[in-house]
Amino acid sequence: MGVHGNLKVDIEHVEVVNDPRKWLMWRKKLVLALIATASIAPTMAASIYNPAFNQIKAELGATSTEIALSLSLFILVQGNAPILWSAISEIKGRKPVYLATLMLFAVACIAAAEAHSMAVLIGMRILQAIGASAVLSIGAGTLADVFEPRERGSMLGIYYAAPLLGPSVGPLLGGALTSGLGWRSTFWFLVIFSSCILILFVFFKDTFRKERSLAYQAAVNRTVARERAKTGGASSLQAGSKDISLSLLDMDPIMPAWRILQRVNNVTVLIGSGLLFAFAYSTSYTAAVTFARPPYGYGSFEVGLVLLSFGLGNVLGSILGGRWSDRTLAMLKAQAGGVSAPEMRLQSIHIIMPLLPLSTLAYASTVQENVHISGPVICLFFSGFATMWIYASTLAYLVDANVGRSSTAVAVNGSFRGCFGFIAAQVAIPLQDAIGDGGLYSLWAGLTTLSIALMLATERWGGRWRERALEMEERRREEKERRALVQQTAV
Repeated sequence: MGVHGNLKVDIEHVEVVNDPRKWLMWRKKLVLALIATASIAPTMAASIYNPAFNQIKAELGATSTEIALSLSLFILVQGNAPILWSAISEIKGRKPVYLATLMLFAVACIAAAEAHSMAVLIGMRILQAIGASAVLSIGAGTLADVFEPRERGSMLGIYYAAPLLGPSVGPLLGGALTSGLGWRSTFWFLVIFSSCILILFVFFKDTFRKERSLAYQAAVNRTVARERAKTGGASSLQAGSKDISLSLLDMDPIMPAWRILQRVNNVTVLIGSGLLFAFAYSTSYTAAVTFARPPYGYGSFEVGLVLLSFGLGNVLGSILGGRWSDRTLAMLKAQAGGVSAPEMRLQSIHIIMPLLPLSTLAYASTVQENVHISGPVICLFFSGFATMWIYASTLAYLVDANVGRSSTAVAVNGSFRGCFGFIAAQVAIPLQDAIGDGGLYSLWAGLTTLSIALMLATERWGGRWRERALEMEERRREEKERRALVQQTAV
């Protein structure tokens, strides 16, 4: 089957050998548990050494700018590296990528633990981000390999619940390790954690099936075209032939990502998702400053406990939002006589969407007025809950709306998250100092409202945009085949 087959057959359900969708449920949930546990590492790595800033400054002579750079570069690289890992996973499968990236992450953590200059530490943070990034993108692709669309919202909600604990648990764990064993122990903990996950992935059965990957089929077609050009059109190779063996040289990380960005419905959701992530990152980053200052004056451990409310809201919102997303899709599909569309899933945000800007405004007011800590804690919980309820539905939408390219779609989503998070990390503290928490989070209330508006626009017009994009892809394919036929006839 060639790449054009996705427009004529349901590539989502092409028959494959040892179909992961037909595995027993306990085995499928074991896959979910493994990748969810692995996904804790990258989010924990982003924040576990935050309580050690003072120790690092004293021992390595680091400046505040260098510390901020080690944080923002980690987020930026972690967001964009998955585009490469996703492309590799669509050629060589998921398992080799998991093994290689976890090994890179562990090695980078060892080097960071032994760093004696801030330049080396920043460099190792970048390598950590490269290694840790894969599981956050191809993990969702793995779940798409294993679970049917009707199950994905719930499973993706559970999958993303685990790493959401990282930003909250990380500082708590980091504070305890730093106080007892010093800042280097935070990286040794990550070495042990990632090594245990790496061992488990050795026994992981790959879920990737090339017949269901548009990226793989496109690479096969490019190989066939090259062979025909070399032999003057006389090559007997056919697209999808078992005789064709692809290497990493056949990988094209740019075109699949560009295909995602050519669809307006994807872009609106990606921007909205990026804003949600930037809000979540900005909240955990600036709250650490807010509650360390008078009148609260909390230490790193107490700040971690406050932020735990945001993390718990994230986890609960992700799990319940994913389940509600599946329920909404099933209900609307039944009402439509068994016909479904990915955009139906976005209706699941209606019930929760007013809570996000309102809880954000409430947080802005409570911290600006320095009210009792119970006020900000409650506001943090509900804003975290609403953020990830919406995010769980949008992530499932991206997977469903990009059949055959789910891993790439999630990787591009990670890129948007990384870029938006990087910007948030650079401007959050200066804005906080300039306009205060009240002004900063009033601004975020407006931006989260914009995010919701983009989701609603996608729900309303996304199906039309998606169908138009499919028609354009079909026309391009037909034109490409016509030119190939003309060239072959001429030869």
